[in-house]
Amino acid sequence: MARDDALFDTSDPAAEAEADARADAAVHSGRLISHDAVKGWLSSWGSTEPLPRPRVGD
Repeated sequence: MARDDALFDTSDPAAEAEADARADAAVHSGRLISHDAVKGWLSSWGSTEPLPRPRVGD
């Protein structure tokens, strides 16, 4: 019986390098959302007044 590769059992080095370059460019240009902003947003899920999705700079 042949084993099917799981989603994360394969890699694409070129795609990973491209994604890393995009992430590095975002960090260097300041296009970030703080951990606290994301944490607050996620913590509000399921409440009667969920927070809006955080934006760059939050």
